Amino acid sequence: MTNVPEMFGSLVFNDKAMRERLPKDTYAALKKTVESGTPLDPSLANTIASVMKDWAIEHGATHYTHWFQPMTGITAEKHDSFITPSGAGAVIMNFSGKELIHGEPDASSFPSGGLRSTFEARGYTAWDPSSYAFIKDGALCIPTAFISYGGQVLDKKTPLLRSMKALNDCAVRLLRALGDANAQRVIATVGPEQEYFLIDRELWKKRKDLIFTGRTLFGARPPKGQELEDHYFGNIRPRVIAYMDDLDRELWKLGIHAKTRHNEVAPAQHELAPIFTTVNVATDHNQLTMEVMKKLADRHGLVCLLHEKPFAGVNGSGKHDNWSLCTDTGENLLNPGKSPETNLRFLLFLTAVIKAVDLRQDLLRLSVASAGNDHRLGANEAPPAIISMFIGSELTSILDSMQSGAQYKGKKGNKMQVVETIPEFMADTTDRNRTSPFAFTGNKFEFRSLGSAFNIACPNVMINTAVADVLAEFADVLENAKDKETAVKKLIAETYAAHKRIVFNGNNYSDEWVAEAKKRGLLNLKTTPEALPYYTREENLALFARHKIYTAQEIEARKDILLENYCKVINIEALTMIDMAGRQIIPACIKYMKTLARTIESKTAIGFESQTEKTLLAKIDALTSAAYQANQRLSEATVKVKSVAGVEAQASAYRDTVFTAMQELRAACDELETLVPETDWPMPSYADLLFSV
Repeated sequence: MTNVPEMFGSLVFNDKAMRERLPKDTYAALKKTVESGTPLDPSLANTIASVMKDWAIEHGATHYTHWFQPMTGITAEKHDSFITPSGAGAVIMNFSGKELIHGEPDASSFPSGGLRSTFEARGYTAWDPSSYAFIKDGALCIPTAFISYGGQVLDKKTPLLRSMKALNDCAVRLLRALGDANAQRVIATVGPEQEYFLIDRELWKKRKDLIFTGRTLFGARPPKGQELEDHYFGNIRPRVIAYMDDLDRELWKLGIHAKTRHNEVAPAQHELAPIFTTVNVATDHNQLTMEVMKKLADRHGLVCLLHEKPFAGVNGSGKHDNWSLCTDTGENLLNPGKSPETNLRFLLFLTAVIKAVDLRQDLLRLSVASAGNDHRLGANEAPPAIISMFIGSELTSILDSMQSGAQYKGKKGNKMQVVETIPEFMADTTDRNRTSPFAFTGNKFEFRSLGSAFNIACPNVMINTAVADVLAEFADVLENAKDKETAVKKLIAETYAAHKRIVFNGNNYSDEWVAEAKKRGLLNLKTTPEALPYYTREENLALFARHKIYTAQEIEARKDILLENYCKVINIEALTMIDMAGRQIIPACIKYMKTLARTIESKTAIGFESQTEKTLLAKIDALTSAAYQANQRLSEATVKVKSVAGVEAQASAYRDTVFTAMQELRAACDELETLVPETDWPMPSYADLLFSV
């Protein structure tokens, strides 16, 4: 029987390992760095490195690596062994403080958006002590930041750490202005829910689209999808539960708080949710989770799909980013308490988030923009591209009463008893809203727009920075206020009145909301090429400069990298479609038409009518011709789009011409799949992929 507490964190150089192994003064200094964000004395690095190396070797490690997150969105690592020559052909195992603190990977081959020329190769990784080192694949992995020789940010972690500092500084200022002298630190905590698909590996091998793009570019809908709603929270199949068991254990060893697992809405779709932790660690853990998910799937003869929309016609996969604010004294600043109408501190932080989301709706939208996520947003399975907030009827009523000056007369939760044998419980005063992009869910906000493959760093940089900016404004007002309570109430009322347009508690999928959002002046950036140019809006450049998150050059680089990535993804998908249609689908249809023609000829020779075969042959011939012509148009479009100057214009051209041509080709091929026998179709069907595990 597994001893989970003993297993948990066994591959992590965590607080327990540090406390047991490090000298007391060194442990105290490192602990202070981890918990309070204070700089670590470099003189202690050699001691820490030596102890860390010994611990890693005891756990089977032979190498170390600076584990970092470049702007590809995934993780990167370069392994170096611990060996050092000791003379006479022998070696010793050594790891210095210098090797722990920083490394020098080649920076020229990672996306830089023009920050670096290809011949300028030097880059630096720098140890992040706030995220524990861990062992993976026989290597000691040291979480690090990644910057260029010139100091430009080349990764996801550095801006996230900066945004955490900005949020902490501004939140502590506000708490001091409110009279709180106890809290020394405010931390954003996050719990990212991870959705994913599992399919059979042998079937995956027969689909070029899944291999090259992570999603099916062709595929007729099966007779059954998710209509019966029988998969959601349903009984987990043996093969899947075996995978989930294995996954939990591997994640627990890495100190990841894997808590909840269940079937999701679509066939073959599942979800894993962790317990909350600091946003920096949560980001590292989610990157590890996705990596482990993929590796373990292979062990079970499966493939884990993290694309946002692997299959048309069934729900895609998202990643819900549950964000909250906590103090180092253990208080959740977004906890309304039993009487939220009198909890002025909560209402002040709530209205700060409302203002932040309203002012920076463009940044939140572009932080979840990608070619894959464009398939989800607004598709009745994920929130729409319009950013809005759900706060529920109770909080809306409280804020409305504060704005109007009227006395709040709200209701408390009702007692509920299902049957006499079940104990009573109190119902919440507010329902939940799964259609809202940014929903308050009791003591946190749930940003529901992220795609399943996303690195969560960028969305949380946006939330942290936007909220920090408003908290600083609030602190400016309250630090000079003589009557704090009156000033707080006035600030809440005025802020809510100015930014309540972002609050919408209704059905975000409805056409009425699209029209209403337009009246309110909210943005509706439906696709990635529409959203990403907002990165370099003057207001956003000023925001990031004010809080020292990004320079203008770094923002421009990120915008260009993301637009280039969009173009590359669409181009790879288009080329894959051209290949599959030209070399698999169209030849298969021609082959089957020959079979039909021979059948017609044989029946006619012996005097039988062959009207069915003739009708079918004519229909398949027309669709095959349409597919061939659509494939030609797609080929021409992929060539023509290369000549479009400027990355913004080129991204728009990929969306308007290449993607449109892809849809035309798919429509013809998917209809052909319904007419050609399964034995003659050149790839596994949706029915095979979704219902075989």
